[in-house]
Amino acid sequence: MAGATKPVRILRNLNAKIAALPMITTALVIFVGCTIWTIVHSFTNSRLLPKLEFVGFAQYERLWSTRRWLISIENLAYFGIGSLVFSLVIGFLLAALLDQKIRFENTVRTIILYPFALSFIVTGLVWQWILNPEFGIQHIVRSLGFENFVFDPLYNPDIVIFGVLIAGLWQGTGFIMVILLSGLRGIDGEIWKASRIDGIPKWKTYLFVVIPMMRPTFVTALVIITAGIIKVYDLVVAQTNGGPGIASEVPAKYVYDSMFRSQNLGQGFAASTMMLLSVLIVLIPWAYLEFGGRKNGK
Repeated sequence: MAGATKPVRILRNLNAKIAALPMITTALVIFVGCTIWTIVHSFTNSRLLPKLEFVGFAQYERLWSTRRWLISIENLAYFGIGSLVFSLVIGFLLAALLDQKIRFENTVRTIILYPFALSFIVTGLVWQWILNPEFGIQHIVRSLGFENFVFDPLYNPDIVIFGVLIAGLWQGTGFIMVILLSGLRGIDGEIWKASRIDGIPKWKTYLFVVIPMMRPTFVTALVIITAGIIKVYDLVVAQTNGGPGIASEVPAKYVYDSMFRSQNLGQGFAASTMMLLSVLIVLIPWAYLEFGGRKNGK
């Protein structure tokens, strides 16, 4: 009897499975196939064109001894930590504010979310103008009488990555706010009633009750933020193009420049493989928490 039910399960939703075949095939051929191809060629001496002339780990040794790559990793660390902390904190505070059913909530939510509709190129150009010392924030403050005021992060190699961070937060925090707001709206109203009856301060209810209950929402937001951090490219190109000098280089720009400007495919493949590894370091724990945890707790 059990054997008879197996074919029935396979035939269940057969039309949907057939319809999904082209997408699955495309994903396997293009994504998985190209990923394997890239990893294999990262161990070769490919220059202008790919070639199977294996050189072992030479490309990776050169990669990690290149100052530009090391600076790009350092910048990614600063940008990543800043994005994670400020996006989650500011996004949650905004979500908690909107969850109070304030007046004109839809208007406020639209205004905050609007920057996310812009491309990174547009965002980068806008903030390049805003942070320009000749006609941006510095110029406006000095015109008010504060002649010694200095605010030119995009022209200071020591803090240029924080200028990029400001633009990234302006664009992406609204989207994180919407994700966290959906999690807050899923909290049972009885929890708030019980906390009020017990006289528990609202901040303690958020910290010790609501936030732990929103763990899946926070994990989803964390994955989205991390994926955006690792592949950040166009925002940097639009704002600084990696400058001053190489002070605002990021890994994605290093990959592009290696492959298309330096015509060193092997080096670009090695750098992109390291970026893929960093993505997997984030995705594997997330997949385990989301799916493994559900399976064990069923």
